[in-house]
Amino acid sequence: MTAPDYPQSIPEAGRIEPVPRRIRATLAGRTVLDTVNAIYVWEWPHFPQYYIPVGDISADALAGDGHEQRLSRGVTSVHDLRAGALERSRAVHVYTQATDERLVGMARVDWDALDAWYEEDEQVFVHPRDPYSRVDALRSTRRVRVELEGVVLAESSSPVLVFETGLPTRYYLNRTEVAFEHLVPSDTVTACPYKGRTGAYWSVRVGEQLHPDLAWSYEFPTRELAPIADLVAFYNEKVDTILDGVLMPRPHTHFSD
Repeated sequence: MTAPDYPQSIPEAGRIEPVPRRIRATLAGRTVLDTVNAIYVWEWPHFPQYYIPVGDISADALAGDGHEQRLSRGVTSVHDLRAGALERSRAVHVYTQATDERLVGMARVDWDALDAWYEEDEQVFVHPRDPYSRVDALRSTRRVRVELEGVVLAESSSPVLVFETGLPTRYYLNRTEVAFEHLVPSDTVTACPYKGRTGAYWSVRVGEQLHPDLAWSYEFPTRELAPIADLVAFYNEKVDTILDGVLMPRPHTHFSD
């Protein structure tokens, strides 16, 4: 396998750093955790998790018997998370012993157990933003053509290029430059901690074959990624991308829009 032509994430699993941002999360319309003393813990290299001081979780939101569980980083007491009549089982692990003393008294809260997470007053999707990652949306006059099995799906000389640490370059194109006769709307919705939540997804039909979920668009991206609003991008991994007349190799990566 050839080396990727984009920067890789640099933190290693096990790294711990302070979070200099206020972190809050809600469940059933109630704020169940609120802290300015969270830490980042890289459980794997690609992005961190928040660990929250257990004292900054509402005491009446913790339920269950707190039974003990041994994990790779130490010993935790396991709790359910409750807000009113809503309860999420085994959603909170509080470290009572740890291989790193900075984890003792910290809680690892399952991301999907909460309805919404916030950094300061802005919602964050999917997982915490990696402080070592950078995402830039840059206007360009490079010529981009997108094809699949020889069928031209889009062609532009005014794309917006999105450079994101750990992912291949994404090419966002004006809708007027996309051949929508080959695109079929999809019900898929995805979210990104840096770009927000997608507003549209499309599959691609070539001949009799339907290729699911190859293109997407953000109608209301985050402020930093405003240049991609309402533009359309395709998965480089699944289509042929010709950049300035040169066929680009398809990246080997996990799919992420």
